[in-house]
Amino acid sequence: MSGFLDGIRCGDCDCNVDWGERRNTIASIAAGVLFFTGWWIIIDAAVMYPLEEDFHRAYHTCGVIATVAFLMINAVSNGQVRGDSYSEGCMGQTGARVWLFIGFMLAFGSLIASMWILFGGFVVPGKPHTYPGIAIFFQNAFIFFGGLVFKFGRTEDLWQ
Repeated sequence: MSGFLDGIRCGDCDCNVDWGERRNTIASIAAGVLFFTGWWIIIDAAVMYPLEEDFHRAYHTCGVIATVAFLMINAVSNGQVRGDSYSEGCMGQTGARVWLFIGFMLAFGSLIASMWILFGGFVVPGKPHTYPGIAIFFQNAFIFFGGLVFKFGRTEDLWQ
């Protein structure tokens, strides 16, 4: 039973597409679409629920922090973190690693805070509509995954 999927052939087409040279383009487009979708969802929620008692404007803070984290994570290249291409500056490789760590902490923190807002502000109190809370969570999830795709989906081999 362990090898019942071994006989299935996936992708029998003869299209020889070299994804190696298009990897950066595809990752950048995918990350941009994820980032755009996150902000589009929260704009939709803000338009649908304009009253302060339905959707507090302070809840936008999670999305702003996730956006700052997106920028912080992708401001440092993998070569700088490894120490391959960055030896100058204030703190060198250690500074790049600290910057990346703070960026990831902000990203995870905004994602966790959006879950807290979803459950603590909309689900548990039993409000009649939970869409603003769901929108806050999905905004932060899309921005978070967009940042991961943009950071780890690209390759730096083509830059050198």
